[in-house]
Amino acid sequence: MGFYEKHIVPHVVNCACGTKPITYQRKKVVPMAEGVVLEIGIGTGHNLPFYDASKVTKLIGLDPSEESWKMAGERARALPFPVEFIGLPGEDIPLDDKSVDSVLVTFALCTIPDPVKALEGMRRVLKPGGKLIFCEHGAAPDADVLKWQNRVNPVWKVLFGGCHINRNMPEIIRAGGFRIDDLQQMYLPSTPRIAGFNVWGMAQGA
Repeated sequence: MGFYEKHIVPHVVNCACGTKPITYQRKKVVPMAEGVVLEIGIGTGHNLPFYDASKVTKLIGLDPSEESWKMAGERARALPFPVEFIGLPGEDIPLDDKSVDSVLVTFALCTIPDPVKALEGMRRVLKPGGKLIFCEHGAAPDADVLKWQNRVNPVWKVLFGGCHINRNMPEIIRAGGFRIDDLQQMYLPSTPRIAGFNVWGMAQGA
């Protein structure tokens, strides 16, 4: 990992993921998490203020970036429930089968190299009846916007640590073995359309 990826990208992503429209989306989905929660790509901890402490017994934050962990750890100290940070030593989530009640993934599937395999891992660690809560940006439904997403994506990935702006998130979630029970979508206000198409909702293992 080079200097830019290690020291610059976490701060760039931290700023980009903390805009008002994205923060508003976080407020919609994060409170749905309950029980033992696994947050995929916890990053610098933008979701931490929005958990419902009355419903969460433990939070496990998974992220490959050590620099992000340090920033997230500062935000976690005041939480009333235990928070555990774990790395990603390989391609598999280092947790037992059927060990968590909720999996939360926000603005992370865009960056994971193999999102379908990652989702299969999330399904593996979910208890029967557990839920996947997601909020992601991705491929726009408008052909003109999607055309520009495809053009910009190669440069975008370099600037934003591997983030893709043209992934079809509902298709990817279904390919990972989930049934989407609730799906909502919109262009976020005050956000460039090539990066502003947002999908969010809830899914269970199919």
